[in-house]
Amino acid sequence: MSHSSDMQPSAKISDQIQDAKKVLDDNHVGSYTKPAADLYPYQWSWDSAFIAIGYAHYAQQKAEEELLHLFNSQWDNGLIPQIVFANTREHDTYFPGPEFWQTELMDLAPRLPKTSGICQPPIHATAVRHILKYGSDYDRAKRFASKIFPKLKAWHEFLHRERDPEGEGLVYIRHPWGSGQDNSPIWDTVLQNLDLTSDQIPSYSRKDTDLIHIDERPTDDDYDKYIYLLDFFRQRGYNEERIRKDGCPFLIQDVLFNTLLCRANLDLAEIAEAIGEDGQPFTEQAEATARAMNDKLWDEEHGMYLDYDINNEEQIHVHVLSGFIPVFADIPGDDRAKRMFNYLNTHCFCRLDDDCFAAPSYDRSGPGFSTSKYWRGPIWINMNWMLSEGLQMYGYSDYVTRIHNSIVNLTRMNGYREYFNPETGEGHGADRFSWTSSLFLDIVSRYKIQSL
Repeated sequence: MSHSSDMQPSAKISDQIQDAKKVLDDNHVGSYTKPAADLYPYQWSWDSAFIAIGYAHYAQQKAEEELLHLFNSQWDNGLIPQIVFANTREHDTYFPGPEFWQTELMDLAPRLPKTSGICQPPIHATAVRHILKYGSDYDRAKRFASKIFPKLKAWHEFLHRERDPEGEGLVYIRHPWGSGQDNSPIWDTVLQNLDLTSDQIPSYSRKDTDLIHIDERPTDDDYDKYIYLLDFFRQRGYNEERIRKDGCPFLIQDVLFNTLLCRANLDLAEIAEAIGEDGQPFTEQAEATARAMNDKLWDEEHGMYLDYDINNEEQIHVHVLSGFIPVFADIPGDDRAKRMFNYLNTHCFCRLDDDCFAAPSYDRSGPGFSTSKYWRGPIWINMNWMLSEGLQMYGYSDYVTRIHNSIVNLTRMNGYREYFNPETGEGHGADRFSWTSSLFLDIVSRYKIQSL
């Protein structure tokens, strides 16, 4: 791979760049970008942040509009919803649609556009800082940052206030979808312990398996539990205190979510300084989260970070790629980072000395590892993008190059798919997936990748 900035991109790379931009163009609707045409026909929260990161390099206005459209649907308590629904009938192809959520009946949620009632990882401030850093018009980016800053601040305040009521430094998620890693093996034990009777599960009909083969998607049993939890929240008016007091069976301090909140607070501090605001409170929040993660989520035996099950008061001993992502927020010290790298750099994920794609979402030796099932082994470009950004900070440049090579090769061979088989590179899930395209564009632009 060449990093020379004065070379012209090879035909293959330039063709890939054009195709990636076309994916985003095709998925762009009005003021936002769908993750994919059929399976995900609306605006998704963390997808839009990743999409803005790619747009920042060549379509700054779209990057800004992407995030403003999302934040214009912010709830009065500061929550940024996982989904913002368009005012169309497209939800006939997606479940659960707005009729199921009924958030517009709640005082805190907007009447229109309708939204879901959960949230996704808070990587939005990171995307805003990216626009400030890489957008072509810095003055415009500063005006945008000033406009969205109060909304970002309210979003972070919501998470610290409502999801960390004890002030521990760690926020919880209350649904697998809130982690972004929808059916990760992390959740298996918690969900298996959720023993439901048929009358506890609302009547519903899945739509995802009409579009994607059932073998790649969560099981019906898992879906029953996802929908039960959503109904649990809906019946309690999406009130965090009521949800906790009534014994929500899924309360998890998640490594990925807290890592991204930590990084987002660091980035919000930088944004604050750029626009003449005080960044110190955000730096202090980031430091508190990092301390709590190091104290509570670190697994000394295996050398990685693990999720914590609040209800059972124990770490969840499942080894997934997100256990390495704390490097993205500079959370581990150098010694821990080295231990993490030594585990990552094995056959369990992808060893530098092996011919492999970096890096699968789950330890290859873990029970139930799958090369094609959603979040149970396939390669996700966003996870590897975050991992590579973190490893770069710690000096593991050879592995960063391996990840970048994998991203370029996977997308060249099999297009901009939602996720990829870590052994063959075959694409799975939705086709022409927006964040895959966007993050490819980001690394090619920033690392001046010309050819392989």
